[in-house]
Amino acid sequence: MDLDALQQQTTLLVRQKLTAFVNRYVISLPGPDGGDGALVAFVEQKRLAFREEVTFFADEAKTTPLFRFKARQILDLGATYDVTAMDGSPIGTFRKDFKKSLLRSTWHLEQPMPDGQLLAAVGRERSTFIAVLRRVWDLAENLPFPFKYHFDFVAAEKPVMSVDKTALIRDRYRVEISEPGLDRRLAIAMAVALDALQSR
Repeated sequence: MDLDALQQQTTLLVRQKLTAFVNRYVISLPGPDGGDGALVAFVEQKRLAFREEVTFFADEAKTTPLFRFKARQILDLGATYDVTAMDGSPIGTFRKDFKKSLLRSTWHLEQPMPDGQLLAAVGRERSTFIAVLRRVWDLAENLPFPFKYHFDFVAAEKPVMSVDKTALIRDRYRVEISEPGLDRRLAIAMAVALDALQSR
């Protein structure tokens, strides 16, 4: 799918393929039945390496790279991640707000717009109750969290995108994009990072 066609999409599906040693994500359009349709992007990375540099591909054979994100400071818990095209041109950035995330996971998403303005969105877990419950649940190791959780990204009180977990056990998400100018590559990178970098 070319960039212009991708930019017209308002709904994307993110699915993690369960593997023992790597994080593997498939990003697709919804199919006619609501399940996975046409492939949009694919990423596979060793778990610990996800905090360094990640490249997204157009196919599961990883023959056509699309874009990447890379941490500016690998060991910083609040590191900024730069999302760039394969030629190195900037797309946007995201970072976790470490202090606010102690209670309720919070992320900052930024993208320079064609008119010279900056799209600056803040994404938070939708439910404070679920956020606190997840942190308590983390004390019981290896038990799947039996509730769905969701994120809403807002800029100046206007919705930008939402990421809803759609399955209780498996990591499956539905991304709804409300801001037409949001680069879909940045939206995909952020949605994958919410799962891979969450450290929940």
